[in-house]
Parts: sequence; structure tokens; C-alpha cells
Amino acid sequence: MDRRSLFRSAVASSLLGVTAAAARGTTGAAHDVLPVTGPDEPLPPLPYVTDPGEMRGEMLYRKLGWTGEMVSAIGFGGSHFSKPGIDEATSIRLCHAALDRGMNFMDNAWDYNKGDSEMRMGAALSQGGYRRKAFLMTKVDGRNKDIAQTQLDQSLSRLRTDHLDLWMFHEVLRYDDPDRIFAAGGAIETAIAARKAGKVRFIGFTGHKDPHIHIAMMEAARAHGFQFDVVLMPSNVMDAHFRSFARLAMPVALRERIGVITMKAFGGSNGVILKSGAAIQPIDCLHYALNRPTSVVVTGIDNDAVLNQAFQAAKSFKPMSPAEEARITDATTVEAKTGRFELFKTTAHFDGTARNPDWLGPDRADTLALAPKNGG
Repeated sequence: MDRRSLFRSAVASSLLGVTAAAARGTTGAAHDVLPVTGPDEPLPPLPYVTDPGEMRGEMLYRKLGWTGEMVSAIGFGGSHFSKPGIDEATSIRLCHAALDRGMNFMDNAWDYNKGDSEMRMGAALSQGGYRRKAFLMTKVDGRNKDIAQTQLDQSLSRLRTDHLDLWMFHEVLRYDDPDRIFAAGGAIETAIAARKAGKVRFIGFTGHKDPHIHIAMMEAARAHGFQFDVVLMPSNVMDAHFRSFARLAMPVALRERIGVITMKAFGGSNGVILKSGAAIQPIDCLHYALNRPTSVVVTGIDNDAVLNQAFQAAKSFKPMSPAEEARITDATTVEAKTGRFELFKTTAHFDGTARNPDWLGPDRADTLALAPKNGG
């Protein structure tokens, strides 16, 4: 079966079963939906929550898929808090403030700010028992087991911990990423070994380019007898109109009870979507993302104002009526239709691994045997 047929088959079967799958989690049931049968058919409806989650103090908590872990519905993004211009003391203070107020999901990646993000988060978590408060996630860029192992060891050292709660394959953006990760000698071998050794509790993957690639990654896992615990994907007020992860990839994950976490609620890079001119407010962006059947919405935290905004969004969120959600999606229809403000889908601006292919690791020996470099 070719990729197009595989995709259409996966989407059709997943959409038929998404309501039952979503209902098994605490994020609530989704719309009843119909399979996609052709390019001229209407887009499948957006899955949505009916249960906002469990409010604890200032923060909502939701179950992380089949793991059963309870995590904050808004997560602390690990890139923004250590970007240039923010000193280490401020980074640590923001991390502590988030954890003290109940934001326990901590996001990071091996490559964020050349490792500085992991080092600063490690410094914050090593103080005063904060590591015990955190559900700690970081990401790996390596596609073969040796590069992945090196990056895992560096991440654990920088984060000053003996284990990660969640380790994710970062930036699955190309159709060959699943093939490389699940090949003999691929990074999946490092992940499984790390889980057996107690260095990693759960395994997942991330990406932001195209929902078809997410579906291909989940299909590759299934073909190799592997079940991901968590998947990370974009979700924002414009996604519904263009290469929609929420309409296409999210239902596949929900069918398999994979924990869904989302990102790019504002389009990345200090709010690209807010620069579109669409009649939406920052709180609309967060509420829209929370209205999907997702466990966590990861958002960048680089000052007290955006930290307070995240908690205000959690405290004020209620599942939206169809009319409330339509107000937001209708307000973005024109601006969203070409992906102009979802740059992570339509440009290489957010593709760190594309600019640093050495992070991924070299071609496999069998690849080079078949097609030597510079072989014409």
C-alpha cells in the first residue's frame, strides 16, 4: 500500500473510532465524525473536550493518555525561558514560580539554545526538591542509536537528573524519519533500552510540518510492534483551516489512547498568529488549544505576564459551545487558508534539524552500500 492509500485508510478508520477513544480519557468525548473519502469531501470535524479537567488550585490537570499520569493542562515551554536577553536567575525564578503554582509539565529539548535551556532547567530543578514536583520532558534529535545515546546522556547531565519522565524524538518532519528511527540500529533501540534501564519512563515523538507525517510515524510504530505513549503536535486557531493536525493526526492518536500534547498556540516566535490582524485575543488562542482533547498545551514562558496569562487561561477555561468556537475559527478563515501565519508548516524557519543534519547522525551502512556518496 502506498503512503497516500495508507494515510487515507488510517484517517478513515481513526475518525470512525475517535469518539469512543476520546471518551476513555478525562479530556472528554469528541464530536461524532465521518471518514474522509476524497479530496472534495468536507473536512472532518474538530475533536473537542466536554470535560475541562480537574482544577487544583490555579491549574487544570488532565490525564496523559494511557499512561494515567496527571499533568498540568498548560505546560512550561523550555525554549523561551532561556532565550537571549534573559539571565539565568530569571530563568530559574520563572521555572520555580510555575511549579509552585501547579504547572508541573516541564518541556525541553537537547538542542534548545545550544543546551542552555536544559542546563538552566536542571539548575532550577536541582534546588529545593523541585525535581519531585515536575513531570520532566526533553527531546532528542538523533535518528540512530549512537547519536541518540550521546544526546540522552548529555540531557540527563544538563538536567541534573537520573531519569526523564518523557523522552521524545524531536522534529519528525520528513517521511524518512520514521524509517531511520525504526531501522536496525535506529534511535528506537536507545529509547527502549533507556526505558528498561529506568532512565526514561515514557517515549513519544514531536513534529510540526504536516499531519500526514505524524500519521506515517504512528503507522511505522505499529508496523514494528511499538506503541508510543505521547505525541506532540501543533494546535492553534488557524490549524483548522490548513493541513490540520487537529482534524487528521489527533484522531489517530486518540484512537490508540496515545497522550496528545500540543504546541504553537500562538504560532511560535513571539506570537506570529497575533500579528495576522485576525480578530482574536491571546486568551482565545489558549482557550482554543485547551478545547481540543489534549492533555497539555505547551506555551513559551519568558516573563511574569505570560506566566500569569497561562494560569488565567487555565482558571477561566470552560468547554466551548459550537457557537463560541465558530467565532474563533470564522475570525481566522481568510488569514489561515494559505498557512502564511503557520510558518512551521510552510517554511524551514522552525526546522532546526534541517539546518543541522549532523545532529541526526550519518546514513546507515546499508544505505551507503546501495548508494555511495558522490556515486552519481
